[in-house]
Amino acid sequence: MQIKEINIKNFRNISEIHFFPNENMNVICGENAQGKTNIIEAIWLFTGAKSFRNNKDTIFVKFGEKKAVFDCSFFFKGCENKIKIEIEDNKKTCFLNDKKLSSPALLAGTFCSVLFSPSDLSVVKDSPGVRRKFLDLSIGQLYPQYIEILSSYTRAVIQRNKIIKEYKYDNTLSVMLDVFEKEIAQNGEKIINYRKKYIKILEKYVPEIYNGLSCGKENIEISYISNKNCENLLENLKISRKLDMISGVTSVGPHRDDIDFKINGISGRNFGSQGQQRSIALSLKLAFAEVLKEITGEYPICLLDDVMSELDPKRQNYILNHIKDWQVFLSCCDPANTDGLISGKILNIENGGIKE
Repeated sequence: MQIKEINIKNFRNISEIHFFPNENMNVICGENAQGKTNIIEAIWLFTGAKSFRNNKDTIFVKFGEKKAVFDCSFFFKGCENKIKIEIEDNKKTCFLNDKKLSSPALLAGTFCSVLFSPSDLSVVKDSPGVRRKFLDLSIGQLYPQYIEILSSYTRAVIQRNKIIKEYKYDNTLSVMLDVFEKEIAQNGEKIINYRKKYIKILEKYVPEIYNGLSCGKENIEISYISNKNCENLLENLKISRKLDMISGVTSVGPHRDDIDFKINGISGRNFGSQGQQRSIALSLKLAFAEVLKEITGEYPICLLDDVMSELDPKRQNYILNHIKDWQVFLSCCDPANTDGLISGKILNIENGGIKE
């Protein structure tokens, strides 16, 4: 997949930008608050997804203007397409090849991109819930049926939690507990299988990518940590009833699982440096791009927002020069970070425009 031309007008602090991207590396360079991330964000919105920064469309429109308009022409699977997005009066209108779409979500699958932003570091640093969400979002993009399975599971857990809080007052609710525990067990086993399957897919790509980022000095291992009581989930849900009635929550099931990252055998979450943790998060995103390439036959657009921070020069060099055959848009603040760029285009951004 490749973008041939981009136009952005009245989007956040951007008055008007027009450029023809390089087919491989495009570095968007400038000081803070000049518009670098706004360009990354505009490209991301072509996927039909919501902003990775906020969901208030009125903030997208440049102060003093009524409407933001941005479009791009791109090649995907041998065909040239054009997407245009207009934002006015808190409403987003999307066009694909000049045809108005009923919903921005319909752009999904037409324009594919993978995004890394600083918030993705939470996958490594934060609670298990963040890592489960990362897994679920990734799997849902690959296997749409997973979304319904996860929704059904979550609804059943919520219902069980309500019942166990009331059970001590009405033990006739045991029949309802049986029903919801059976649903939790059936869908929970499916969720665990999907997650383990996706971890195996990641294991095909993440170690090689991370090894490249570390110049062969570090190895990474990924493992899925499943609650030991998930092996016989239905049976263990019944066993845990008494304790769950005290806590008021369901204590067993894949909603309590986690992922572990080890660098040279040591926990990346607890002992990894900022650069190592950023490298883990980046490796996960680049691996997902490889998975999409397997499915669609083409690499998605790669969007890397503020990825160079806290990375040593060797890791920066890998990003600039060793992501091959992809079109990459990378934002950075320090011009010195681009000194090692062998081939590509540098866009210097100042006050929402391209500095000549």
